[in-house]
Amino acid sequence: MRVFAAMWLSLSLAALPLLANDAKDAGKEESPTTAVAEKAKEPAKPENAVIESELQDLRSLVQSQMQELESQRAVLKAQQLKMEALEEKLHVTPPEPVSIPIAAPEAISEATPAYAIGAAPRTLSASTSSMLPQEKAEEASPLQLRIGSAYITPVGFMDFTSEWRSRDGGSGIGTNFASIPIGTSLQPFAAHLSEFRLSMQNSRVGFRVDAMVKGAHVIGYMESDYLGNNPGNVAVSSNSNTFRSRLYWVDVQKAKWEVLGGQTWSLITPGRTGISPLPGNLFYTQNIDVNYQLGLVWGRIPELRFVLHPTNKTAFAVALDSPEQYAGGSAGGGTIIYPAAYSSFAGSQLNTGGSTLAVPNLAPDVIAKLAFDPSSKFHVELGGVERQFKVWIPTTTGTFTKTGGGGFVNLNVQLFPGFRLLTNNFWSDGGGRYIFGQVPDLIVRNDGSLSPIKAASTVSGFEFTHKNSFVYAYYGGVYAQKNATFDVNGTTPIGYGVLPATLTPITFGNTVAANQNRAIQEITLGFNQTLWRDAKYGALNFMGQYSFLRRNPWVIPSSAPGSIPVLSEDREAHLHMVFLNLRYTLPGSAPAMK
Repeated sequence: MRVFAAMWLSLSLAALPLLANDAKDAGKEESPTTAVAEKAKEPAKPENAVIESELQDLRSLVQSQMQELESQRAVLKAQQLKMEALEEKLHVTPPEPVSIPIAAPEAISEATPAYAIGAAPRTLSASTSSMLPQEKAEEASPLQLRIGSAYITPVGFMDFTSEWRSRDGGSGIGTNFASIPIGTSLQPFAAHLSEFRLSMQNSRVGFRVDAMVKGAHVIGYMESDYLGNNPGNVAVSSNSNTFRSRLYWVDVQKAKWEVLGGQTWSLITPGRTGISPLPGNLFYTQNIDVNYQLGLVWGRIPELRFVLHPTNKTAFAVALDSPEQYAGGSAGGGTIIYPAAYSSFAGSQLNTGGSTLAVPNLAPDVIAKLAFDPSSKFHVELGGVERQFKVWIPTTTGTFTKTGGGGFVNLNVQLFPGFRLLTNNFWSDGGGRYIFGQVPDLIVRNDGSLSPIKAASTVSGFEFTHKNSFVYAYYGGVYAQKNATFDVNGTTPIGYGVLPATLTPITFGNTVAANQNRAIQEITLGFNQTLWRDAKYGALNFMGQYSFLRRNPWVIPSSAPGSIPVLSEDREAHLHMVFLNLRYTLPGSAPAMK
């Protein structure tokens, strides 16, 4: 119809000169009298009126044809969408709903903005999420990319952190709880001077990939920060903070089964809902301190995990975690005192905090967890860990093997809208490695045999969200039981909770033996205020944290350098800390997978 109308219009326009010439010729043949009579009968310039009428008819015809074509195009588009939906139902939809955790943006790891953490993260099934318009998800997350059938979502945030401590801990923006300065008479330099720093090291960058593969939901996750091992001159002229890996794993879930492999938050880390590796579904406090809260049980280590979701409210998992035979020395923790004959175990057969990958290990740590979520207001989980230790005795060419383990119970309950109580508790016989390395796993006896150290920890408190404001308070505590004996001579003390015979009061304050702690405690208050947020452009948050720390070693020398008695107030360590943080979080959210 458009072609016909165009041809009609072209012919009409081409005929205008001919019509004009015919009119002139006809006027020449007529007599003046006849012409005057005809002009009196007809209106002036009839040719223009006729042409204008024809053009108007053509315009109306073309407009009506265009409207008809647009209507037909809309009908075809609707039929095409209906056909695509039918094809998806026939070929794509899995036989059973696949639970897909949709958490607060995973980029918001350590201190999720208040708008995202007041309630437990939601879990959507594949059948539910397929009803969500993908156009809305793309509009809300402009940084989400689609390549083929996979969605790539950037995760990350930019942090600018200020940190102040009343005593010089010397550990940067992460606190080494077990080695805070012990007192003015034993560590005068550190105890008399405060510490202040500015840092961007906690800034985060990474990505998440989601795809449906043969009815299974596949998630790939990568996350890094700038808290790696720094060079010695990092704080002088140019802060060359070291980029490091945090998380790098792949998770496959189909129907009730789920398998994960890679470097992840260990299964032993407390959860906020269900059993999930996504940072937004885990509890590692809202502290700005990059070493979190004292007493937290956690790990970010290589793991192979198998999960069963028998119902939407129950999950059971078993994991094999990368092991490490640990004798203290990491994150400020005190080391054990070895028998003279087996001092070579330090750093070779047992990790002392700086052994990298030199230590042999008998078998992976086995962790099991059972989680219940009867409603979004209640989450409880319980489980345990089993560990194996083994050393080779050079004097007899024999070996000693020992089994250790521990158990945990975690609870998260909403008492009223926006207010949640939390408690996470761990008891172990050889599980000190998982309490941020604050306690060694074991000691070595005078015959070379191994004896696990009993240790316990807790993190309990509340979190409250009101509109754009979020406040929290936690209490964290660690207790390590003394495990000591004597060397073969019967007089030299060895193990954990004693001072070595060669240690004098002069050197006590500068050795890790001073950090054989009986108990460490931390009280924390904090807030997280969302200043601005937009689904398309991200969020801006201002956060603050205050903490008070106290630690009590098992043994303290009776006198300080120069035979000066140790002051009574210096027989324990205490520390005040203040953190302030400004954070911009990248926009992005998990895609609505079909």
